[in-house]
Amino acid sequence: MPKGPQTKLVKPSKARWRQTLQERIPLFGHRNWIVIADSAYPAQVRDGIETILSNAGQIQVLKEVLARLAKSRHVQAVVYTDQELELVEEKDAPGISAYRRQLSKLLKHYAVNSRPHEQIISALDEAGKTFRALIIKTNMTIPYTSVFLQLDCGYWSKDAEGRLRAAIAAASKRKGR
Repeated sequence: MPKGPQTKLVKPSKARWRQTLQERIPLFGHRNWIVIADSAYPAQVRDGIETILSNAGQIQVLKEVLARLAKSRHVQAVVYTDQELELVEEKDAPGISAYRRQLSKLLKHYAVNSRPHEQIISALDEAGKTFRALIIKTNMTIPYTSVFLQLDCGYWSKDAEGRLRAAIAAASKRKGR
């Protein structure tokens, strides 16, 4: 019998991931992330990155996360997907074409940003140094299907922020700074 602390494996429950999501959304703000990940997504070691198991389908989890975010007034999602997703062939990953169609339909009202997988993981890792992220692992077994949601302010637009920054710069010039 090995000595030292023992790890207790807890079976994931559908209620548990939903409860965690419900608790995190009010706490999260701009610069936080929520990732709906395939089953092979790695457990990252940054303290700010929390990984939970859903034991549910990828599209189902994404639908629920987007619906909960839509009901939230304080944040909105900036969507990222792996650039590799566009190029994976059906012969190499059966089901990828159907998944892409479902994903496209689900995200039709979002501007989807496509980036190389490693670039997105690096951005998430960097954000995890200062901000929290929630990774919800699904039972998806098709590669490059994770969806990354970088949260942004829900009541302040990029245009408004741009105008504010321009006003600050103009005020600084007037004051000779």
